[in-house]
Amino acid sequence: MAKEYRVLLEHADKINPESAADYIAVGGYKGLEKARSLNPRDLIEEVKKSGLRGRGGAGFNAGMKWSFVPQYAETKYVVCNLDEGEPGTYKDRIICEKNAQALLEGMAICGHAIGSTKGFIYCRGEYPFIVNLLKKAILSAKESGALGDFTIEVRMGAGAYVCGEETALIESIEGNRGEPRFKPPFPGVEGLWRMPTVVNNVETFACLPYILTNGADWFANIGAKNYPGTKILTLTGDINNPTYFEVPTDCLLRDVIYELGGGIKNGKKLKAVQVGGTSGAFIPPENLDTPIDFDSMAAIGAALGSGAVFVMDETRDIVNVVNRIAKFFEHESCGQCTPCREGTFRCKEIMERINNGSGSIKDIENLKLLARVMQKASLCGLGQAAPIPITSTLEHFEHEYLRKLM
Repeated sequence: MAKEYRVLLEHADKINPESAADYIAVGGYKGLEKARSLNPRDLIEEVKKSGLRGRGGAGFNAGMKWSFVPQYAETKYVVCNLDEGEPGTYKDRIICEKNAQALLEGMAICGHAIGSTKGFIYCRGEYPFIVNLLKKAILSAKESGALGDFTIEVRMGAGAYVCGEETALIESIEGNRGEPRFKPPFPGVEGLWRMPTVVNNVETFACLPYILTNGADWFANIGAKNYPGTKILTLTGDINNPTYFEVPTDCLLRDVIYELGGGIKNGKKLKAVQVGGTSGAFIPPENLDTPIDFDSMAAIGAALGSGAVFVMDETRDIVNVVNRIAKFFEHESCGQCTPCREGTFRCKEIMERINNGSGSIKDIENLKLLARVMQKASLCGLGQAAPIPITSTLEHFEHEYLRKLM
């Protein structure tokens, strides 16, 4: 039977997230203390050994990412990605609301590892209340002396989905239009103000205090071997218990939906599940016995991504849902590169035609061709991921498209 295993959320609603004193009372900042007893190279090796992989879209080993930062650079930055723009996703907000000090501690641990004394939290424009919470939490941590010489600023976005991409986020912090940069160079070498920069998301940073406090081996033995630890999932859609959970990464998707989520509303049957946010693949019921870890999801053509789980019952019109998603991506494309700018527009145009009953078989062929071009040629993850809802539903639910053709 699936059960929650709370690490990041162990003390949720038991402590004031703004208070460093409350956090210290339950063992907070011990991880940072241990981190500072290690030299930076040994600290990075400890994080590598834990197997911690980014809790965002790429799933890259966190310690390995840090190791790319050149030690000789005088100025380096730590940046937290709190631009939580995927519809249905709110796990980073929950971490801030329940355990903000762990995020600050994690950023300071990273700062020691790469030799940085300056951090930035980039918060999505729709979270003004989280900005206020974080500012109070930072002030409390500073007054307690817990962060030492590591300072953190909060910067607020303006609601652009593309700023969830790390280089677009960096451009936005600098005061520029939020557009992705060409890579390489990667941020670890040339990031914020062209200085070496580590960008991780809230959940990744918040794991670090517990890894340092309990040891890399402890973390490596939780959940899936190749993607260890816990994952915070947010459940939305036609589910009896639409809320959030923290589970080991070897938890099955079926158990997330039917045990933790309480099953489908009104006793209806499941049609599909979209995992990882709006850019995620649609998973049919026959793939529910898949663990929610990054690699297992990838093996069925899906992505764990932001941990959003959107559940659809048998009455949902898949084509209509994907049509709405296509409109979202067309609106959110920054327009910098042709494959994404033109591709998202054409996908929206074709999806609208199919959805209103005036499409043809040629439209299906063109959607598949567009998807291949966008995934190979788009500059950033927005254009590369935008076709995934279309391609995954064409793979598993093509009959629903055919039913709407002329």
